[in-house]
Amino acid sequence: MAFDNIKLEKGLYTTGKSFTAALEALDPSENYIGTELEGLDAYQRQLKRFDIKVSGSHSDNVAKFFKTTDSAALFPEFVARAVRQGMEQDNPLDKILATTTEVDSLDYRAISTDMDNSSIEPAHIAEGAAIPETVIRLKETLTPLTKRGRMLVASYEAVKFQKLDLFSLILAQIGNAIAKAQLIDAVNVILSSSDVPYITIGENDTGITYSSLLNLWESLGDYQLTTLMANSAQIKDILTLTEFRDAAAGLDFHGSGKLVTPFGAEIIRIGGYDLDSRVIGLDSRYTLEKVQAGGIQTDFDKLIDRQLERATVTAIAGFSLINVNAATILDTVIA
Repeated sequence: MAFDNIKLEKGLYTTGKSFTAALEALDPSENYIGTELEGLDAYQRQLKRFDIKVSGSHSDNVAKFFKTTDSAALFPEFVARAVRQGMEQDNPLDKILATTTEVDSLDYRAISTDMDNSSIEPAHIAEGAAIPETVIRLKETLTPLTKRGRMLVASYEAVKFQKLDLFSLILAQIGNAIAKAQLIDAVNVILSSSDVPYITIGENDTGITYSSLLNLWESLGDYQLTTLMANSAQIKDILTLTEFRDAAAGLDFHGSGKLVTPFGAEIIRIGGYDLDSRVIGLDSRYTLEKVQAGGIQTDFDKLIDRQLERATVTAIAGFSLINVNAATILDTVIA
């Protein structure tokens, strides 16, 4: 079959497309419909070609990739996929994104809209009257993109006999760390905006109360409060509110660990970051755009040549507010 005859080389990583996309151009998956290879992408067919098992109790060791020069070219993509899997596993960032935009440049100017609660209310348009406008504009500044990643510091001799399923778990942890860093980047975009509505608790309140959460919910108007972001201490305060001690919510929390507020919003814990007594409420459908330049980037030449020492794994992404009125910041401490 065609996949048996493809010449694998470093050049497939420099086509401007992903390695898998470059392989798919040479060996389209549509050619395998109705065969035993249906359901595998072009990269997975190459793993089958070289009989490399990357998961399960019978997974091969790292050295299996380097038996031939062709199979060695598959290793950087294995690293990228394992890291990507770690980024996608239970990633809270995905729960607050409205959309993700792929760009091929570090310069990106996002659009925004200023639709507030009055703008989205239905209005009767009399004959000859002006039709309400929704203004969509380019932002004045570029969306800053930040590189996040880790460096692999290990000799080939140290890892060549390690099982691929174990090695992929370590790579998945790298992906998880990248995802957490990007979550903080997204939170910073919301907190640093002077246009996002900001409310405080009542003068007689000391910390989070049901009333303050109601005010946060009310401040979003016709937008839905789909998500609350808070630190561990604030989440504990929310969990101990009398109004939260609902039987159904309690069963869901004890059974699945999923936190749900009395308003049906999902709570996301922001760990390792000081929110300074602030709680963020938002309608995740309209608040944030993620802009990413490519996918997981690896030092493919080093990895192919078994020069794992100081090989980097990175991802470049930034975040832009689509609609500042779809989020609200609640400060739970009165200065």
